[in-house]
Amino acid sequence: MPSIIEGYSYDIFISYRQKDNKHDGWVTEFVNQLKGELEATFKEDISIYFDENPSDGLLETYSVDKSLEGKLKCLIFIPVISQTYCDPKSYAWQHEFCAFNELTKKDQFGRDIRLPNGNVTSRILPVKIHDLDPEDKTLLENELGGVLRSIEFIYKEAGVNRPLKPNDDSKENLNKTHYINQVNKVANAVKEIITALKKQSQHPKEASKQDFEVKQVHQKNRRTKIIAGTIIALALIILGLFFIPKLFKPEIALDKSIAVLPFTNLSNDPEQEYFSDGIVETILNHLFKVGELKVISSTSTKRYKNTELSLKEIARELGVSSILEGSVQRIGNNVRITTQLIEAKTDIHLWSETYDRDVTDIFSIQTEVAQNVARELKATLTSDAKTQIEKSQTKNPEAYNLYLQGRFLIEKTGKNIEDIRKSIEYFEKAVSIDPVYALAYTGLAEAYQLIPSYSSTLRQEAFEKSLRLEALAKSKEYIKKALGIDKNLAEAHAILGRILYYYEWKWEEARKEFELSLELNPNFLAAHVYYGDLLCILREYTEGRKQLNIALEIDPFSSWGLHGSIADTYTYEGKFQESFEEELKRQVMYSDSTPLWRHFRNYVGLGEDLKAVEELWKVLLRTGEITNAKDSIFLKDAYNKSGIKGLWYWMLELELKKSSPDPFSLATRYACVGKKKEALNWLEKYFELKALRLPYEINFPELNNVRSEPRFQALIAKMGLTEYQIPK
Repeated sequence: MPSIIEGYSYDIFISYRQKDNKHDGWVTEFVNQLKGELEATFKEDISIYFDENPSDGLLETYSVDKSLEGKLKCLIFIPVISQTYCDPKSYAWQHEFCAFNELTKKDQFGRDIRLPNGNVTSRILPVKIHDLDPEDKTLLENELGGVLRSIEFIYKEAGVNRPLKPNDDSKENLNKTHYINQVNKVANAVKEIITALKKQSQHPKEASKQDFEVKQVHQKNRRTKIIAGTIIALALIILGLFFIPKLFKPEIALDKSIAVLPFTNLSNDPEQEYFSDGIVETILNHLFKVGELKVISSTSTKRYKNTELSLKEIARELGVSSILEGSVQRIGNNVRITTQLIEAKTDIHLWSETYDRDVTDIFSIQTEVAQNVARELKATLTSDAKTQIEKSQTKNPEAYNLYLQGRFLIEKTGKNIEDIRKSIEYFEKAVSIDPVYALAYTGLAEAYQLIPSYSSTLRQEAFEKSLRLEALAKSKEYIKKALGIDKNLAEAHAILGRILYYYEWKWEEARKEFELSLELNPNFLAAHVYYGDLLCILREYTEGRKQLNIALEIDPFSSWGLHGSIADTYTYEGKFQESFEEELKRQVMYSDSTPLWRHFRNYVGLGEDLKAVEELWKVLLRTGEITNAKDSIFLKDAYNKSGIKGLWYWMLELELKKSSPDPFSLATRYACVGKKKEALNWLEKYFELKALRLPYEINFPELNNVRSEPRFQALIAKMGLTEYQIPK
């Protein structure tokens, strides 16, 4: 039976490896079920080419006969993707999958078609029956030129990877899929594709004739319609008098939340990873500027690179309704970028596009993607946001490429001092090519701020003025250049704000920079984090937590330690139970039970002394301050003799025994045993070092009993914090 569209041999071609049918006839069973489902889906009969005993395992030199070539001329190609299917030497791969992929690119419809709802889909409709090895997935996506999207028939349990069968219980299957429902999805997808193809194949003259006939009917019935319309209008007016409140009932707001997953690097070169990551980062930065959108930061989405989780599972973990995924393939000066926007709950494709461009067009591609996503999610794109999105920081692809390499190193997990220094080299090269590249100057400023914190050789010197002043001078120099080029660059205002509060202790000036940064980009993660830190230093804890919680919404799997920062604010306020609850969120999210000083403080604050002793033992063991069971006995003896105060005495002696005791540790421990003079002596020495962490640490509850002392208040005044400090 020929295809329902003239010129095609079949409607559907089923491609598979013989191995996957020989054992239990899975493919035969699937085809029979699909035929039945199609009969209940289409008015017409749908033809399927399925050879139950195909030749397989043939050599690459095998020549495709003309009969197979004719059979491949079909509307839809369904490959049954298994652990064995992606084999370049196999007949099914070479002479069916690859052959159809090339054939459709040259026929009247093309491989990728637009559905009636405006979405774009492929005429290759994969059915996947196994989780794939990474190399097989890469082979598939390279051939497809984009991310693999399939209808899955996989039964999953721990250690199990097999095809889903009709009698499998969906409750026991970790994927929660039901065989018959998956068959129905295939049939519905086939219907969507064939409906679109039939519409496209309609002859223009026939369409014109139909339009003409419709117009004639419209003319004949015009008078009747006018009368009917008048009656309906009157009826609506009368109904409106009774139902106006219902007519003006507000619509349910559309969930405008999105995560952009790491794009697959199809360049067959791991060194190009920075480029695909950079494309995602730029698209995200554009989307962040759309105030109505909730956009998840890449620091949370990177954990889903090469994941086996479904989009629905990813969306649930991140708390979003939509997912943007894609791939990047760069060869020389040519780049292919594919993107797909998917409604995660229903797995419906909202929008997709493939861009085959010269690398010089990379800026316009990223802008188009961001604008299309905003449009599909019905987000209002203000004129300011549109201007920001369309504005390119550089027109030079080489400078942009260097910037991406520098950015990749700064964002790298587990970065070290060499990564930071190398990033500076990339940023410097970028600005040498494009001297008005404001974002690259901001990258330089950020990198110079990181140097003292990321050098093991410099770590002990981090308090020395010479090191800090060098980093500060360079950072300020580059930020000044960045803002001189672009005064509306949110990233630059955030970095400047950090310089002002972290290095210079200029609290109100920093506040203004963060407020301006967030006005320019309401979703800018770093600005929320830095601003939250600043507000907590100023003891504006409620507002500080608000900023940190917004940051957590943007970056739920945060590498910033935000749950810990929020927990600390509760501890500083004396809200020890709330601090525990916040810390529990971190432990649940990261499956982490690491003992922390915060736990010890909270147990002390709650009066749970025995738990405090146990926690302190764990903390000191982890930090290496105690190493054996004897130390544990001494610790417990100290508590048994003098309670919590005895513990502080014991820890004080422990610190004094060190060759280079920490001034702040001594200050807090002296304060806790009631030796205020000694505590203030060490606190003043710590201040003389202008320790960068002092503004945070000054709020530790261990210092509460010296907070009202004149010397403490004098110290606070020198830091410019008098108006924010309330003695306790």
